[in-house]
Amino acid sequence: MIRRYGEPPEAARRYTLRAGAYAILPRDGMLLLTHQADPWPEVQLPGGGIDPGENPLDALHREVFEETGWRIAAPRRLGAFRRFTYMPEYDLWAEKLCIIYTARPVARLGDPTEPGHSVVWLPPIEAAGVLGNPGDRAFVLRHLD
Repeated sequence: MIRRYGEPPEAARRYTLRAGAYAILPRDGMLLLTHQADPWPEVQLPGGGIDPGENPLDALHREVFEETGWRIAAPRRLGAFRRFTYMPEYDLWAEKLCIIYTARPVARLGDPTEPGHSVVWLPPIEAAGVLGNPGDRAFVLRHLD
């Protein structure tokens, strides 16, 4: 069974399953994170939705690059969690299946290409305190270097 973080699902609401791949990215004692400005400002683990026909590792590489401008190496799956949330950018109530990896950021190729995203480097314990959802926070705390 995959652990749920955050609010429980509302019994009368229909949720769409949305799988995503996200990464804990340590480098030199810091974590590479992304700040998403819209629909509300939030610090997040880099990553996002897995497109139809895309495998999770391809999605992870694509999303990390789009949100940070960094290439990553040696991804390793840590686990997964679920959360139920409204996604205003898609006007969608979603059951998010968040697959969490760790990887090494190896090369900065430029600025984020995803609109509204910027890079944030924080010490892991500070990152755990500001991440936008409790599942991300739990995985960072569990996997501190």
